[in-house]
Amino acid sequence: MVASSTGPSPATVAGPPALILPTDEIVDGEALRAAIRAAAAAIQTRGGDDTEIRAAVLPLLRTAMKDGRAAIAAAFTARPRAAGEMGRSYTYLTDTLVTAALEIARTWIAPLPPRAKKDALALIAVGGYGRGEMAPFSDVDLLFLTKGRITPADEAVIEAMLYLLWDLKMKVGHSSRTIRDCMKLGAEDFTIRTAMLEMRFLTGNQALAEELEEKLRTNLFAGTEREFTEAKLEERDARHQRQGERYMVEPNVKEGKGGLRDLQSLYWIAKYIHGVRAAAELVPLGVFRREEYETFVKAEKFLWAVRGHMHLAAGRAVEQLTFDMQVEVAARMGYTDLRGRRAVEIFMQDYFRQATAVGDLTRIFLAKLEGENVKQQPLLERFFNRPPQVKDGYVVIHNRLGIADPDKFLNDKLNILRLFEEGLRTGMLIHPDAMRLVTANLHLIDNAMRNDPEAQKIFLGLLLKHGNPERALRRMNELGVLSAFIPEFEPIVAMMQFNMYHSYTVDEHTIQCIAQLAMMEKGDLVESLPVATEILKDGVNRKVLYVALLCHDIGKGRAEDHSILGARIARTVAPRLGLDREESETVEWLVRYHLLMSDTAQKRDIADPRTVRDFAKMVGSVRRLDLLTVLTACDIRGVGPNTWNNWKAALLRALYRQTRRALEDGMEEFTRANRGVEAKKALRAALPDWPKADLREETRRHYAPYWQGLHVTAHVVFARMLRQLAAKNDPSAIQIHLYPDGDRDATRACFAMVDHPGIFARLAGSLALVGANVVDARSYTTKDGYVTAAFWIQDATGRPYDADRLPRLEQMMRKTLGGEVVASRALEPRDKLKKREKAFKVPTNISFNNDASDIYTLIEVNSRDRPGLLYDLARTLTMSNVYIANAVIATYGEQVVDTFYVKDMFGLKYHSRSKQRFLEARLREAIEEGAKRASE
Repeated sequence: MVASSTGPSPATVAGPPALILPTDEIVDGEALRAAIRAAAAAIQTRGGDDTEIRAAVLPLLRTAMKDGRAAIAAAFTARPRAAGEMGRSYTYLTDTLVTAALEIARTWIAPLPPRAKKDALALIAVGGYGRGEMAPFSDVDLLFLTKGRITPADEAVIEAMLYLLWDLKMKVGHSSRTIRDCMKLGAEDFTIRTAMLEMRFLTGNQALAEELEEKLRTNLFAGTEREFTEAKLEERDARHQRQGERYMVEPNVKEGKGGLRDLQSLYWIAKYIHGVRAAAELVPLGVFRREEYETFVKAEKFLWAVRGHMHLAAGRAVEQLTFDMQVEVAARMGYTDLRGRRAVEIFMQDYFRQATAVGDLTRIFLAKLEGENVKQQPLLERFFNRPPQVKDGYVVIHNRLGIADPDKFLNDKLNILRLFEEGLRTGMLIHPDAMRLVTANLHLIDNAMRNDPEAQKIFLGLLLKHGNPERALRRMNELGVLSAFIPEFEPIVAMMQFNMYHSYTVDEHTIQCIAQLAMMEKGDLVESLPVATEILKDGVNRKVLYVALLCHDIGKGRAEDHSILGARIARTVAPRLGLDREESETVEWLVRYHLLMSDTAQKRDIADPRTVRDFAKMVGSVRRLDLLTVLTACDIRGVGPNTWNNWKAALLRALYRQTRRALEDGMEEFTRANRGVEAKKALRAALPDWPKADLREETRRHYAPYWQGLHVTAHVVFARMLRQLAAKNDPSAIQIHLYPDGDRDATRACFAMVDHPGIFARLAGSLALVGANVVDARSYTTKDGYVTAAFWIQDATGRPYDADRLPRLEQMMRKTLGGEVVASRALEPRDKLKKREKAFKVPTNISFNNDASDIYTLIEVNSRDRPGLLYDLARTLTMSNVYIANAVIATYGEQVVDTFYVKDMFGLKYHSRSKQRFLEARLREAIEEGAKRASE
């Protein structure tokens, strides 16, 4: 395709149209230049040199820049969505300062010799600055264009001007080139070519700038449209690969998927091919429909507003919309809390919806390019371009699934669902024109269609028949079909959960969960999920599982508990999708209790028979246990790429097996006594070389909780450690054994020593000092005065410690336990929160439970996680004469749930409300003091 001959001509200095303020309220250019001339002339008259002139004019430029920036920022604060006006205003201010700096340089600091040709060079803005779109701290990219080889006089002018701009703290990118240089470099480098595509004349030799533009258009751009388009699309793909998914919760507003750079890429390609001056010109060219152009403008304004507020909030150029920045920008843009949702969550939902709209526009634009044969098919497709067979009513367009006759297609509204079914059947992507047709006719999806048995059958087929339902669901979601067919799904579309735990929006998390189930069914996750894979292999009701996953978070974003609300919603949705009464009731139960297994495994001591019995009673049957186990694994794995680990897998597997045994063999057999007998038998088998007397002593010295709380491998370690302690006969001796447990993604740290008060807190302190994250902890006293404690710890990446780090860990632990290092003092400078994490507020909740264990009171502390929190809590309980037996730690991003299994100094539970209130007050005080330190 030949480029249009009516390309944009160089613009003059950005001026009055649609600024956020009148120009003279930003900067009065004439007054500034007059003041500069007066100051420079006065110094020159009295014989001053160029150094004095620089010193005199710089304050004038600084004041103009400072006042202009302040005026724009104040106006933008008052009109926080006026993004275009904001960008053009910063461009106008920058133009005024840049041209003033050039005038100062060539008139006063490095004046041209008398014989030098005036206006020998052209000053041109390129890149984003050339486009006239500037955020508060955008780069200033300049091209100094000369007719021939640059002269020493011109070099002196350019250098003097640049030093002025650098003194103003502008981030200036610059190049000095001839037209020949520009043509050569532009042919070699697409980045340079793109920058020159958006050139804008500022001052100097305008004829020279026009000559460059004409040669670029006729000698470089023309005939290379396909080459340029492919390069820009490759850049986009590489950028998306670096930045991650559109729904990542800390997106890059400029470079991320669905961000500003995607919109700019569309415009660059359109300008290169069609020579358009503005995106509006794409409508008469047939690239966009009017409503699609309006979507383009809306997305562009929103993203530019976000970027502008980010720059102002940070006081510098930042592009990553981090958690702390999200809170700030939401407030600046006028978002407020609404119906149980935080302002920042509403803001981010809008953000992700705009990012999705950018993706839709990109698909439409690329389809148009393909139709014009500008965008090539991928190489493999060109070699193996044998289109698959499609059903009647469909056609293959550029290896995508298209609609043969739109009118006929719309005569049967069920074809909207069948389109996605055909896409899965053939494995083809849906053509953007077909997607446009669907989006424009969502009104056809009404109650009659939702209740049509054939529609229900097609939808369930998408979930159950093709092995990759996430492909259809994701596209249906982006086009609005999923929300139209299941209106209850609409509130969670693009809904962000403002925490560090979830990596995706709620709708994308739901689709990720369904993708996990599909992979499990295919056997792709058998190594990671052997139990869940075996459950699916043995057979479960697949309809129930898929629909439960689809609905499990559908109640989020409201003030009510999302599990309770979601269950009520599922009660309506499941029958409407064609499930019978029993199936619908099971779906409702799974949604209501979809967190039960995860919470039990991660927040309770699953070695306690009471925990397993209570969980088994809640589940009621092996059938429900199977379904809940698979759903729980999918839910955790769908949270984010790094959420699932071997520790969680081991907890869930253990809970599943114990609960299944209790349900099948009877709960009365599941007792401490039986567990103890089995554990002692296993220990004897593991120590065949020990004398019977030693084995008898070892099995008698421990209380019942010891035997049911640890695996036989830990029993063996402690048996040997206690034997060594007895041989030393030293009350101050400490035995430490560190074991990297790869199967659980944790290092097991075993301690044995003579018992004394506060040992649990001191151990927690020693581990906090080495930066260990404690995921589980158990402490047991023996009948002969020793204490055995086992802590499972992870490093900062959530992995077991490398073997070469273990000696240093042990050394630090010994120093702390020996009193050489006082943990409370040493931790003070270390327990600080990172800046991006300070935006998260987690209300502290402390509860006491005397029913969850036969012999302990459970104190559950739900609070904001931070370094040293476990130590602070354990030390507070110890100072209150509380005996800590176990601690179970569950971390969800910035939120932590520490559950302590405790007794009082007499070995009794804490039934007294007054004692509970006293302990709660002490714990809250410790949390608040630590939070204050962490925020300083």
